[in-house]
Amino acid sequence: MKAPHIDIDSFWLPHASSTIAGDIDSAWDAAMIVSIIFFILVIGAMLLFVVQYRRRSENDKTSNIVHNTTLEIAWSAIPLAILVVLFFIGLNGYIGASVAPAESYQINVTAEKWMWTFSYPNGTISVNKLVVPRGRPVQMVMSSRDVIHSFFVPEFRVKRDVIPGSYTSIWFEATEAKEVLLECAEYCGAGHSNMLASVQVMEEPQFQEWLDNGGEEKGIPPAELGKRLFATYGCTTCHSLDGRPGQGPSLKGVYGRNEMMSDGMQVMADDNYIRESIETSTAKVVKGFNPIMPVFKGVLKDKQIDALVAFVKEQK
Repeated sequence: MKAPHIDIDSFWLPHASSTIAGDIDSAWDAAMIVSIIFFILVIGAMLLFVVQYRRRSENDKTSNIVHNTTLEIAWSAIPLAILVVLFFIGLNGYIGASVAPAESYQINVTAEKWMWTFSYPNGTISVNKLVVPRGRPVQMVMSSRDVIHSFFVPEFRVKRDVIPGSYTSIWFEATEAKEVLLECAEYCGAGHSNMLASVQVMEEPQFQEWLDNGGEEKGIPPAELGKRLFATYGCTTCHSLDGRPGQGPSLKGVYGRNEMMSDGMQVMADDNYIRESIETSTAKVVKGFNPIMPVFKGVLKDKQIDALVAFVKEQK
């Protein structure tokens, strides 16, 4: 059964942009309101008792009352009843968010340091950009190539760990055509804060056109497309363009330069070297750097590799 769309923003949460967000927000709001009420009651009673029943003289003595059965039953039964209600409110949201509709569109997700790769049923692959249709359930089937990551889209109210050697899944149905943020919510290493992606929600016709085009925009000059891919694929996490070394060597002036490899061999950074370094980063590792770059062979198309090479060649 499709969850109803509740077009109401929570007072303390990000804008809600999925059909399951309403149930999640209701559970959050209920727990928060109950917590605030009981905080006020407990702290208020404590302050009242401190003032009202403070010791006023040396003659004051502690009462010999040891317990009150009615009060003890009340302060056990009432919180228990409230917790049972909160449990079922939360269970409703949990079940709705855990069981994907049968007609869901399935996208495979691969997480690795430090990027997200999305594979679509027609063979289209995108990196750090998830494109989904509005008003259609989408199920993410996720796995990790290295450590535990966590798929988190605040506006959709979805979060699930992505575990190496296993598959986890999560689903959502976006209600607005817009761009939102995808984050990794599990610390995964030095580049964790840069493990971000965008989620582009499109109307169904635009989404189908994007799929038919293989996820690429037409008519973009190679170097300009390479610039976009360089940012989209998170290359800036390790490679600077201004000469400053990072987790990987800077790409400023790299084309045509002789590079010293970790095995002592010198290699000229020509077109073939740059292509090989993009496709198989561990083939030749520059001295002084660790081979932490993901392998893009089979992920990038020839047109995308050509665009990245053209962009690197422009970095003078």
